[in-house]
Amino acid sequence: MDLTDILKAVKDGKMDLETAEKQARGLGFVSYMDIAKLDSHRKSRTGVIEAILADCKDPDDVVEIARVMVAESKRALITRVSPGHLEALKQAFDHDKLEWNSRARTVVIHDGTPAPRTGGVVGFVSAGTADIPAAEEARVVASEMGCETVAVYDVGVAGIHRLIPALDKLKARMPGAIVVAAGREGTLPTIVSGLVDVPVIGLPVSTGYGAGGGGKAALLAMLQSCSTLAVVNIDAGFVAGAYAARIANMIAAAYTHGKEDRAEQTRE
Repeated sequence: MDLTDILKAVKDGKMDLETAEKQARGLGFVSYMDIAKLDSHRKSRTGVIEAILADCKDPDDVVEIARVMVAESKRALITRVSPGHLEALKQAFDHDKLEWNSRARTVVIHDGTPAPRTGGVVGFVSAGTADIPAAEEARVVASEMGCETVAVYDVGVAGIHRLIPALDKLKARMPGAIVVAAGREGTLPTIVSGLVDVPVIGLPVSTGYGAGGGGKAALLAMLQSCSTLAVVNIDAGFVAGAYAARIANMIAAAYTHGKEDRAEQTRE
């Protein structure tokens, strides 16, 4: 029950004010034992979904936290899933209620409810094959936030001729934002940003070695970009995907509202 349901129940005389106050105070988070407080209303409050970071958590705790999240939100996104976490999740949930992305190391648990569709579109680009896992984590997040996703991978600057047909594919789908994942020297996001007319989010990846390795050179290169670029932290696929999806969903919502306003004006 969300706040709208509570207010409607009070209006219809189906709930007294004392009960409504208790229900309203309980909105916003759900506790699991004394170790987790799930922000079940994050999406309605901020437009960004809550997710379970499996890294550094006990597999059994991840399972139980996922149960709570599914009960509250119908779907639970779990990131940075290790083999131990995956095994525990597979034992706890039916296979048709579990979606595993081996590249992204993400699991989605659900009760059969599909992810919402918002009309938003997000593009994903990787410089190299080694950068795909970070891009895929971002893509899964955007998909769970309701966006259609389109990906073109391994089109980095070492073979720049691969990029133009890939961008044509992206442009044909009219994305509201594009995430570009790149390690090593991190050049690709700057180039893409100079060739498209939508926001680009640079996702530095911890590929590369030696001086500037581990994503440091990529991060600094993106921060010094001479084309307009937003940049997230190294390997921050969740943040990149959520930020891109937020932009795309706002564009889709504005388009829908505009159509409704024009239709209303036509009827008048």
